[in-house]
Amino acid sequence: MQRIPTLQHRSPRVSLAACLAAATCLGLASTQAARAADWSMTDIQLLSGSGYKVNASSKTIATFEHADGWKYGDNFFFVDVINPQSTGTTFYGEYSPRLSFGKMFNKNLAFGPVKDVMLALGTEFGAGLHSTLYGVGFPLKIPGFAYFDLNLYARQSTLDVAGTSQTGYQVTIDWLLPFKIGPTKWQFTGFLDYAAGENGGSFAKADNIISQPQILVDLTGKGKILAGVEYQYWSNKFGISGVNEGIPQAMLKWIL
Repeated sequence: MQRIPTLQHRSPRVSLAACLAAATCLGLASTQAARAADWSMTDIQLLSGSGYKVNASSKTIATFEHADGWKYGDNFFFVDVINPQSTGTTFYGEYSPRLSFGKMFNKNLAFGPVKDVMLALGTEFGAGLHSTLYGVGFPLKIPGFAYFDLNLYARQSTLDVAGTSQTGYQVTIDWLLPFKIGPTKWQFTGFLDYAAGENGGSFAKADNIISQPQILVDLTGKGKILAGVEYQYWSNKFGISGVNEGIPQAMLKWIL
């Protein structure tokens, strides 16, 4: 799920079992807190791939993810633990709340494929990095999709180790398309970010695109355990011009 750069740092060894146990506890706590929500979903993901061009060439990523919807909007949160089995463990996370203008002001703001207009906010946190995003979100009605969102952000990033602040903008889409092949249940899901204009200090980032589409099959038929492949495409990774990645990752997803 990693979207924006994290800086490699050294940290004590953290076992994968410990990470998953902690994520399970977080999941149970989030499930309890989300009971007042209209809907909620919490899951744990495990991904593994190789061929990365920055930091470790092979990565194992354990992800805790939560999303929910309530009376006036929705929330999305995740945290990655990257290479939890090594001494070079890093962490990265995002929190993205949205507030519905239509629901807050009791107005029907739908037009064309747009179902609503939302205030879209976000924060990203990692080793030496913090970003703040603010803008507008549009949940779209597209036949067959469980959801399809378009969010337009202004963003400001602070790189702690360099002491620099950068500003720019970001376009984000995310989607979920459930489908069947014979008796089996599948889903095509993921996101795409286009980030541009991040300048400031001594380092100007190149415009970059990251997308992580996933094809997953429901192993239980009940939406509890899914497995498949996530493909990470990153053009100008971390804003470094000419550093491009295309990484298939084996993926296992457990919905709590």
